[in-house]
Amino acid sequence: MLDYDAIKNWNFGDITQTYTARDTMLYALGIGLGADPLDQQQLAYTYEKTLRAVPTMAAVLGSPGFWWSHPGTGADWVRLVQGEQHIELFRPLPAEATIVARNRVLSITDKGPGKGAIAVTQREIFDKARGELLARNRNVSFLRGDGGFSESSGISDPPPPALPPVPDSEPDIEVELASLEQAALIYRLSGDYNTLHADPDVAKAAGFPRPILHGLCTYGMATHAVLKTCCDYDAGRFRSFATRFTSPVYPGETIRFQLWRESQTRVRLRALSDARDVVVLNNGVIELN
Repeated sequence: MLDYDAIKNWNFGDITQTYTARDTMLYALGIGLGADPLDQQQLAYTYEKTLRAVPTMAAVLGSPGFWWSHPGTGADWVRLVQGEQHIELFRPLPAEATIVARNRVLSITDKGPGKGAIAVTQREIFDKARGELLARNRNVSFLRGDGGFSESSGISDPPPPALPPVPDSEPDIEVELASLEQAALIYRLSGDYNTLHADPDVAKAAGFPRPILHGLCTYGMATHAVLKTCCDYDAGRFRSFATRFTSPVYPGETIRFQLWRESQTRVRLRALSDARDVVVLNNGVIELN
């Protein structure tokens, strides 16, 4: 049974991480940049000559690892899936740096027996040398096997606010990006070693026919779609991105990203796997500089 008190007060400690140009390039390759190795704009993220970091690399920096699998959480970690991801950038990420990350659990919500639970965690990332706040992450996790935990503890937090739906109109932009069959095996080298994305037996135990792509890899692909179509590949224009994960993506699928330009600085997003006729990301909100 999920242990509310243990999780809410989980002590992550400060996490110091040094990432290099190699890590920056590996993240970009993991989300599909470099698919056209002659594209100079993509090379800016995958080749050290003029290297810059993809803004949503902030999602993998300073990670405490897959701490949900620790017995002390009491969580059914095999059935945990990514629900939402929010990232706010306060300045462009350096191509290489030493950062300090501070993680904490903001809330845990019981949806009821058989309905699962929702956990919200936050991570702030600071440049160690300057002490500047670089980025703030907020992660919403769906714990599909942990509904009903409040029956014993009597405690459940209010749920996080819902993201607004995308417009009813036709999208202004559509772009398709393909993922590699080995995309999950590459992306996990950026720090998310959840075996759900690599081990066929674990995936089957979780109810999937084969390992699924990391939600944050699909999130990174969406960032690529926005950089490509709305930012002329300028990472400095990216300010924030929040979205909901509505269905898993399988490595090798092509994803169609739909974008609505609400203003010069605000873009809405939805993503679909046409092969399975499912929406995989929804209610996306991107703020640009």
